[in-house]
Amino acid sequence: MTHIDTRTMEAAGPGTGPGVVLRDGRRVTLRAIRPSDRQRWLDFFNGLDPSTRYLRFQSAKSSVTDDEIDYYTRVSPPESCAYVATLGSGEDEQIVGLGRWDAMPGESSAEIAFTVADRAQNEGLGTALLEQLATAARGFGFEQFEARMLAENTAMQGVFEDSGFAFRKQTVDQELVYQIDLKQTEAFNERRAQREHTARAAGVRHLLRPRSIAVVGASRSAGTPGGAIFRNLLKGNFNGPVFPVNRSAPSVAGVLAYASVIDIPGDIDLAVVAVPAKSVASVIDDCAKKGIWGLVVISAGFGEVAGEGPELQRQLREKVLTYGGRLIGPNCLGILNTHPEVSMNATFAPNAPPPGSVSMGSQSGALGIALLDYAGSINLGVAEFVSFGNRVDISPNDLLQHWEDDPNTGVILLYLESFGNPRKFSRIARRVTRKKPVIAVKSGRSAAGSRAASSHTGSLAGSDIAADALFDQAGVIRVDSIEEMFGAAQVLAYQPPPKGDRVGIVTNAGGLGIMAADACESMGLEITELGEQTRALLRRFLPPEASVANPVDVIASAPPEHFKKALETVLADPGIDSVLLIYIPPLVTKPDDVASAVRESVMGSDVDKPVIACFMMAHGLPVNFGIGPGRHIPSFTYPEDAVRALAHAREYHRHREEPAGRVAEFGDLAREEAMSLITTAMNELATGTDVEKWLYPEQAVQLLGYYGIPVAETVAALTEDEAVSVADKLGYPVAMKLRSRTIVHKTDVGGVRLGLQSPTLVRAAFQEMARRARDAGMEPEMEGVVIQSMATPGQEVIVGMTLDPTFGPLVMAGLGGVQVEMLRDVAFSLHPLTNLDPGRMLKQLKTLPLLTGWRGSQPRDVAALEEALLRFSALIEDFPQIKEIEINPLVVLNEGDGCVALDARVRL
Repeated sequence: MTHIDTRTMEAAGPGTGPGVVLRDGRRVTLRAIRPSDRQRWLDFFNGLDPSTRYLRFQSAKSSVTDDEIDYYTRVSPPESCAYVATLGSGEDEQIVGLGRWDAMPGESSAEIAFTVADRAQNEGLGTALLEQLATAARGFGFEQFEARMLAENTAMQGVFEDSGFAFRKQTVDQELVYQIDLKQTEAFNERRAQREHTARAAGVRHLLRPRSIAVVGASRSAGTPGGAIFRNLLKGNFNGPVFPVNRSAPSVAGVLAYASVIDIPGDIDLAVVAVPAKSVASVIDDCAKKGIWGLVVISAGFGEVAGEGPELQRQLREKVLTYGGRLIGPNCLGILNTHPEVSMNATFAPNAPPPGSVSMGSQSGALGIALLDYAGSINLGVAEFVSFGNRVDISPNDLLQHWEDDPNTGVILLYLESFGNPRKFSRIARRVTRKKPVIAVKSGRSAAGSRAASSHTGSLAGSDIAADALFDQAGVIRVDSIEEMFGAAQVLAYQPPPKGDRVGIVTNAGGLGIMAADACESMGLEITELGEQTRALLRRFLPPEASVANPVDVIASAPPEHFKKALETVLADPGIDSVLLIYIPPLVTKPDDVASAVRESVMGSDVDKPVIACFMMAHGLPVNFGIGPGRHIPSFTYPEDAVRALAHAREYHRHREEPAGRVAEFGDLAREEAMSLITTAMNELATGTDVEKWLYPEQAVQLLGYYGIPVAETVAALTEDEAVSVADKLGYPVAMKLRSRTIVHKTDVGGVRLGLQSPTLVRAAFQEMARRARDAGMEPEMEGVVIQSMATPGQEVIVGMTLDPTFGPLVMAGLGGVQVEMLRDVAFSLHPLTNLDPGRMLKQLKTLPLLTGWRGSQPRDVAALEEALLRFSALIEDFPQIKEIEINPLVVLNEGDGCVALDARVRL
């Protein structure tokens, strides 16, 4: 199983092709074969086992002629095409796999064959070559591959049958013949995604579960990163040998040191590199010679600094990826795995957290130190930690792939400063959050420099809004602070999920109970009345002055036993889904005694509901809130923090309960007509500037109609007489709108007139628009008007898409009309939309009641609006040429009557 990663194409230079992550997590490079590969190909052939040659050439072939070498190294697409998989670079580059197709005469088919070096077999390299050759073949119009092989060549049969491509096979002249359909079906995409998942996870697993480690730059001084990492590995009892590498010291911390990794006896799984940036390249060369393909580069001075840093980072990436290595960093804190079979603390953090089920990834090394320290201070157990730094190879996406199936990881925490590939992150996170919670802090909410936007959609969007949309769609819990992240993590890691919104509060301070109740209401949780039986049970042991409503106030003088009984009673109420216990220490009770009573209550209960505590004490949390192996009661200092953590847990459980969304498919889309319209318009606009590359209003509306979005008939009129003639045909009253490619906000220049009842009014409106355009200096930009029949009244909404430079297409929906930028009641979602996304977007709108029925008004056709959003997304998917598109207004009619687009703008 493999994953093709086009990022390696950038690293290896033009014309090299993508990198491939093999089933075991290692990399090879795929590139087109070259005539200069003659000697490499010959070395590859000579290195094949005789049995491998027999299966490939169907004979006991022991030598090749010069003509045969020329045949295999010289190709001429589309007649022939070949890719090689290589390790190393320059003179050290070696071919480890070869795939080739040759066109079959008179057909849309090509014959394909592979050869994989014996040392690289059974790792998915044949599948990777098949995918790459299929992509190239489709580009030349081929529809099918044909492959012939001996019946005993079971490995090659497996490549085709497990690829996900549809195939047929038959026996012809004692050969097996496979015919492979090159269409990328849903089955193929699923298989490819699974191959990616397996390969990516294996690469991270190799780094986090090494059997032996070399620390390059291990210093005699414990105050250096290399010295601290080496000592942390020893102190943490790493379950394997650790070798210090130091060119000038015979030993480090009493352990024999080596001048180079090459000198270390035996195999090394992982090299942790902590040397100056300019020395890293030579260390990588040594690791390549030693066969070490797991690397963590601690060293700073790369892409994060100006000057030569970016070039050093490019060289580092190229070196590592071309020889097949996997790299965390550079500019990172290191990695940690607390599992007893590993016990690896390869960080230079001063404190290590206890073992547990929370895995963390941090882009910031400095913040990583704080994360580990904070986790330890609240006794939050950590399974694995990765500081990925500049992420030239291993990224958060890779970590998610690994942690998704890691049995030791129950909750995932991420600190992100930027996204590498946000669309891939979204795809992976959607899948991961179905299995375990992902909590993220994404910095940069107030980043300056958003681009100037010409449409409403562009001016309302921004990268942080896009990040919010991504997290919301994927089910990732976004938090604003490290404290909030750890609070949510405690509840999710140590307590059962809240199955509903109803919260019971038990406190010895009425005011704090009220504050907590207010916080619950503001965060989407409910404070419901306790059942009569529950209140009766509470009255039996609480004093008369206590309150048995919700919140339950046991009063300040309550002994620990009252806390215990009250908690047990409220937990047992069937109308309560979770319980918050708030305690402020008076003189009459000791916090440890109350904590002990709370523990006994929870441990003695067979009710599967979350319990969280708020102990408002200046001296920190209770010493012991453990309630069993791997479980404890999360305790917070303030009620609001406790409620916020509980609300995050409830929101995650709600996400888990929802069905997975799917991208809708429509069978009535006029794709050919839409393509013709866009192609014609692009040819017309080929010489214009970006600001001029907008379709005319009637073209934009017509394009929407081709995709099944109901539109108002929109007819262009270039002159006053034409306007009257069109209005006469459509029937009065009519609407008139200024026609222009460049004037975006027509109302600003008086470019919209509604309810025109006669030819006289049409003429007057045309003349007035022309005069106002002339007075504003925009006369050349007015190219007539468009005329529409007046629409049935309804609720105006806006639907739009802007192309975010990082996140790609960003879809918006909200309250429409000219006030949209002032009211800013809009919601965003990343493209493509699933069938669940329109509903999720609309629920975010404060003005949703205007659509569902407000104070006796008629409900609008929300279902029609949701379908229009899905069709809008389908249009964006099919035509990446669209840079920006907006419908404003889309009028949503009464329930059952549909919706209609009255105006649209499209920029190509």
